[in-house]
Amino acid sequence: MYGALIAFKNYVPTKGVWGSEWVGFKYFIRFFNSYEFVRIMKNTLVVSFYSLIAGFPFPIVLALCLNYVKSRFLQKSVQMITYAPHFISVVVMIGIVLQFLDPRIGLINMIVQSLGFGPINFMGEPGWFSHIFVWSGIWQNVGFSCIIYLAALAAIDPSLHEAAVMDGASKVRRMWHVDLPGIMPVAVIMLIMNTGHVLDIGFEKILLMQNPLNTSASEVIDTYVYKVGLASTAINYSYSTAIGLFKSVINLILLILVNRAAKKLGQTSLW
Repeated sequence: MYGALIAFKNYVPTKGVWGSEWVGFKYFIRFFNSYEFVRIMKNTLVVSFYSLIAGFPFPIVLALCLNYVKSRFLQKSVQMITYAPHFISVVVMIGIVLQFLDPRIGLINMIVQSLGFGPINFMGEPGWFSHIFVWSGIWQNVGFSCIIYLAALAAIDPSLHEAAVMDGASKVRRMWHVDLPGIMPVAVIMLIMNTGHVLDIGFEKILLMQNPLNTSASEVIDTYVYKVGLASTAINYSYSTAIGLFKSVINLILLILVNRAAKKLGQTSLW
């Protein structure tokens, strides 16, 4: 938090934090008035909320399905297959994605062409960027994310299932009336925590997927901070810190709002 002070100063490394001149909200205003501000915020929010909405239910569905698999071998096999991508580094994962989507030799385009359509330059068309980012992230993390829901399902009282079976409830009914209410507190907590990181969408992955053709859709807050504040010829620590602090404040506000909404709805909350 001490380092965040340079967002309000014209920071000069040789002068230090306290020795640098105070400039107030100069760098925040500069960011808000930037011609890139609207596009960057739009891209960040689109990718963030798309990831949150599309990715949140999949670990729950996977956990519910695995919980009802009777074959121990099949259950462990599915768990291993779905967990494995999480341990692949982001660089390797993006390399795999680029190979699959390559316009000339990519498997996806080979299938598309076999159906009589022309090749698609997925990474060169801005409209495809958010879809590729979100669904590759779901593929990589869905298995690992479902672990906590499997643990929550294991904690449900077996007598509830026994009573439901005695009443003639099907597996779907047991999922809906026993399992989902049992894991709902955990799901709400996970949703609140994910909302608190809604603008932290992964700098490394975005940067690796970014190219001059899809920048209009892939330029987000984190990559903008890197390019303007740190990678430019005139390094501006204060400007990059101001943007990062703005992002953190927005995350905090969203976290508080979602936590308050969960509390009003009678669900579990963080505090």
